[in-house]
Amino acid sequence: MLERWREMPALERVDSESAVALTFDDGPDEDATPAVLEALAEAGLRATFFMVGEQVMANLELARAVPAAGHEVALHGYEHRPHDELTDTQARDDLARGVGALEAATGTRPRLYRPPYGLFSAASYEACAELDLRPVYWSAWGLDHEPLPAERIADLACRDLAAGAILLLHDSPRYAPRESARATAEAIPAIADGARGRGVELAPLGDLLR
Repeated sequence: MLERWREMPALERVDSESAVALTFDDGPDEDATPAVLEALAEAGLRATFFMVGEQVMANLELARAVPAAGHEVALHGYEHRPHDELTDTQARDDLARGVGALEAATGTRPRLYRPPYGLFSAASYEACAELDLRPVYWSAWGLDHEPLPAERIADLACRDLAAGAILLLHDSPRYAPRESARATAEAIPAIADGARGRGVELAPLGDLLR
């Protein structure tokens, strides 16, 4: 993966001395997105949600609830398929279709894009420029695609929680081996505590790029 990231560079960190970008992938999903939104509200946090188009279309009201709660909407593709399994046309269409789905559902055109599994193809990388999408990776995460308890997710997430980091979490289990993503929601209070203990603020990625 690191070799591919070098070949197709994207945002891995932000220029901040006091904040960490808090991001969620794979939703919206009734399994855990409501619980994540509730935990964020209780912690007084806002985040960036990298949404999957097919998830948006299956959960329209929930998709609209994310920006209504003050969070940032970003794109994670339409079908969450590995780009190296797609033709160039399919890869470009996946991004364009995803942009259309998010804009139609939420009224917001996404400006940030994180590829499924963190891997671009040449075509999808080029499509970002064509669609005015800024490509994004990450520099910290809770390995919460695995069936881990909340305590372990929080420990892993906080391990690399330094100023300028982009933290990756997931609000859906749909594309992962775990049965539920609710453990991620349960980890949010401890992650918020960990950030405060390190003297950093958790914020939406877009806020840190302005």
